[in-house]
Amino acid sequence: MKKILLLSDTHSFFDDKILNYCRQADEVWHAGDIGNLEVTDSIEKVSKLRAVYGNIDDKLIRSEFPLDLIFSIEDIKVWITHIGGYPYRYNPRIKENLIKNPPNLFISGHSHILKVQFDKKLNLLHMNPGAVGKYGIHKVRTMLRFEIENENIKNLEVIELERN
Repeated sequence: MKKILLLSDTHSFFDDKILNYCRQADEVWHAGDIGNLEVTDSIEKVSKLRAVYGNIDDKLIRSEFPLDLIFSIEDIKVWITHIGGYPYRYNPRIKENLIKNPPNLFISGHSHILKVQFDKKLNLLHMNPGAVGKYGIHKVRTMLRFEIENENIKNLEVIELERN
């Protein structure tokens, strides 16, 4: 069993509240718009990190992290990208590959809107953790926490943090 913390859109903001949640996770997944490497360096000091770059990330971040990250954990195939869309409205860049070879769990960020939705056509679960940084349209900073055991995603929890 793996405990996962999923976050996105830090936009260079990182504080002790986020770090405390990172400490509780076996792995932290960042779905892009990191902002600066201090964010990822802080996470890597306390947990295993898997991350992709987002549209605001500079050359340095893009040299450290990929645009798409596809991997398996336990018995779950995962695809993380920053601008991925959501069920029935996927980004054209990835849509064909997503249809041909769907993962069990598809993760994107970018919208700053927390969304968890099952895609019945592709038989996959889509997650967008919203935004945990302070920059953007969101009113509440959010992350997702869940567990993966064998082929099961369970104990999904929304974490809300104040915007101040």
